[in-house]
Amino acid sequence: MKKPKISAALATFNEEKNIVDCINTLKNFTDEIVVVDGSSSDRTAELAKINGARVIKTTNKPMFHINKNLAIKNCMGEWIFLIDADERVTKELAVEIKEKIKEKPQENGFWVNRKNWFLGGFLTKGGAYPDRVIRLVRRGKAKLPEVSVHEQLKVEGKVGLLKSDLLHFADPSFFRYLKRADRYTAQTAEELKKRNPGRSIKVLLYYIIVKPAVTFIKIYFRHKGYKDGFRGFVWALFSGIHHFYAYVKYLELHNNKN
Repeated sequence: MKKPKISAALATFNEEKNIVDCINTLKNFTDEIVVVDGSSSDRTAELAKINGARVIKTTNKPMFHINKNLAIKNCMGEWIFLIDADERVTKELAVEIKEKIKEKPQENGFWVNRKNWFLGGFLTKGGAYPDRVIRLVRRGKAKLPEVSVHEQLKVEGKVGLLKSDLLHFADPSFFRYLKRADRYTAQTAEELKKRNPGRSIKVLLYYIIVKPAVTFIKIYFRHKGYKDGFRGFVWALFSGIHHFYAYVKYLELHNNKN
């Protein structure tokens, strides 16, 4: 059996609505697809297997990146492309990846520009594009630190940049956005709990008023989120509100502890 040159690595949990479309975009350039499934209660694992992926079943870890690292570890390819089920590789990106690998690059990893879908269209400003993420890495040269949900891959050596876009459909509806926001604010609250910023009036005003306001101004004005119209305004507003809700959840955790 010929050793794969390019592997794709995914960690999944209840992604039956996304997994098939995601895998179909990977078939254009990968030699194997490795899916680590956290015991999904839907047909994610079954559909992944039917569509040609090698599926490894495990538990759904509180830190999702543990399963992503497990997927990376089980890839056999010289190069690994890490992707989430709600992302799609464009034909342009698939071609660029294959061409880049043929060049035998000195880099051990590559950033990719990610386009985020929000309220019926792709965000083009507000810091949401280019949303650069490290996704293509040389086997054995990269891993996730397993500290934060928003962390980047840690790569040994040089990291380059690919020109083509990766499409991200995390929020096909506003309901889905709010559902994800609830999860992320809970994770931020846990991080605040570890840092324990306190409950003084000064800290309270910072997280309830100052930080949300500064975040909104930065995204909407400094990063020109206003150019995305209504969706840009909502993106900036709720990005700021994130800090408010995260701190409130932190207070709840603090009170429960006592």
